[in-house]
Amino acid sequence: MVLLPGGVFLMGTRDTEANPGDGEGPVRTVRLSPFLMDICAVTNDAFATFVEATGHVTEAERFGWSYVFAGFLPAALRQKAPRTPHTPWWCGVRGAAWNRPEGPGSTLDGRGNHPVVHMSWNDAASYAAWAGKRLPTEAEWEYAARGGLEQKRYPWGDELDPDGEYRCNIWRGIFPTKNTAADGYRSTAPVDAFEPNGHGLFNMSGNVWEWCSDWWTTAHEHPGPLVDPTGPATGTIKVIRGGSHMCHLSYCNRYRVAARTGNTPDSSSGHAGFRCARDA
Repeated sequence: MVLLPGGVFLMGTRDTEANPGDGEGPVRTVRLSPFLMDICAVTNDAFATFVEATGHVTEAERFGWSYVFAGFLPAALRQKAPRTPHTPWWCGVRGAAWNRPEGPGSTLDGRGNHPVVHMSWNDAASYAAWAGKRLPTEAEWEYAARGGLEQKRYPWGDELDPDGEYRCNIWRGIFPTKNTAADGYRSTAPVDAFEPNGHGLFNMSGNVWEWCSDWWTTAHEHPGPLVDPTGPATGTIKVIRGGSHMCHLSYCNRYRVAARTGNTPDSSSGHAGFRCARDA
């Protein structure tokens, strides 16, 4: 983990690339206490240690299925797996879980240092509690992702690929039909791939979505500076941040540091992971 000093920062954005209805704005002043943040997302190896120590059964395992990108599946499995109506590139795959990321027959071989996926919010919170940590608040997550920069689009600045250098693992090509993998990865990348941001944190943009502790809201208006905000007291979906290896400008331009979306706490998919925080 790395100790982040906290203090005042500007949360949110006026970016013209902001997704309407996502509640990325308005820009607001937030004051945070010091806190610690995992340098990387939680890995498959780390989660395996947790499972071995606790016997934890993930929600994907209990439900018996999870969402997998169709392009990662063998033809026979892809043809019989049900698809979601509005996002037909997602298949509901029986047997898909953290240790079988692409369903039956898949393994974690060679992916011990990749982020664990098929994580629900409840799974992430259980791991964090076992590790003596917690999930970051949305404000902590954005402060950490910004890496000390003010109102920049990405953790490293305003250009996606500065001087032609790839800085994150996202969809390269034409979504969802062709991923050139120009950044080196078609699916997840090692958690320490690419250069860290100014706080020393890796992959705050792309690779896998990361759960935050907050319930979702788009009502951010507040009469004065927010101090250690934790979001609404109740809700139906939890905030996820950072985008994933499946994000593309044409479809899901949410690998920007202010971008946000949410999902139900029991949802899981092949691009959903997390990292932990802790009070300083």
